[in-house]
Amino acid sequence: MTEKLLSKYKTYTKKRLCFILCVFAALFLIAFFSLLSGSINIDLDDLYNLFTGNADRTVWQVILNIRLPRILGAILSGVALSVSGAVIQSLLRNPLASPFTLGISGAAAFGAAFAIVVLGAGSSYANSNDLASITNPYLVTGSAFLCSLASVFIILLLSNYRGATPEMIILSGIIISSLFGAGISALQYFSDNIQLASIIFWTFGDLGRASWRDLLIQIVIIIPALLYFIWKSWSYKSLQAGDEYAKSIGVDPVKTRLAGMVTASLLTAIVVSFYGIIAFVGLVVPHIVRKITGSDELFLIPASALFGGVFLLISDTLARTVISPIILPVGILTSFLGAPLFLFLLIKTVRKKY
Repeated sequence: MTEKLLSKYKTYTKKRLCFILCVFAALFLIAFFSLLSGSINIDLDDLYNLFTGNADRTVWQVILNIRLPRILGAILSGVALSVSGAVIQSLLRNPLASPFTLGISGAAAFGAAFAIVVLGAGSSYANSNDLASITNPYLVTGSAFLCSLASVFIILLLSNYRGATPEMIILSGIIISSLFGAGISALQYFSDNIQLASIIFWTFGDLGRASWRDLLIQIVIIIPALLYFIWKSWSYKSLQAGDEYAKSIGVDPVKTRLAGMVTASLLTAIVVSFYGIIAFVGLVVPHIVRKITGSDELFLIPASALFGGVFLLISDTLARTVISPIILPVGILTSFLGAPLFLFLLIKTVRKKY
């Protein structure tokens, strides 16, 4: 009997590893397709000329300064949001939790808007996209992070409150989102035209402003945070059996939960501060991946990271090409995809309870 169970476990492990490898390969293929897709046609000859130094200047600009940063931005943002969602769901033991549904994204967006309007992180001139240029990305990210922490601490207090249900926590997240949404509206009222355009950009969620400078900042934060989550995956798994069990094997539930939520909020803040609110990625991706890999965080976290990059890259490619040359903000597309799934999960959770 033991050998049979061990054989099933090995088979299941191989299945999960195979899924991770397949998603990793798909990420490269989709990135390559996205690099060629857009309002300006680019073929394999153009790529060859780019590597040999004979590319047309327009092709060179489009690939190196527009499409490649946008592709990398989509991958990094998908990794950050998906991993944040997976970790938050594990820490709170709440299948409906994600950076967006808990109000963390809305709080980070308010912090970014506050830095632009009040702290002077946005310049007084418009760039080619008619949006305020960010002169101090560190200030924007820091402000977004501090505001997202306020949302995190409220959620943590509610999750420890006796009788707090998953539905109650989600409703609290909606209230938090409404509160920070009112704050964003107030900032819009007192801002000038360029600052107003920049704030509206954050409410849309768009990857069109990805730049090499922004990508460097994201890499420095996102990659170490991902490695930290993978390192702590065993602790997160122990919390699934309850806090008492976690304590019995040497895991501090309070510190583990607090550190995980703070790191997840930092990842959310770094994405929102550069690209705006990209909704439901942190909710949709972990649920899809969990159906294949199960709830073991050792496999769930890296699989969610890779699949999140694929999901957001596909969404952004569609947003760029579906009604080309008009480019849709990717946040609009992810909202259309994620809202029905969120409603389905909410109904499913309520039915299980009653």
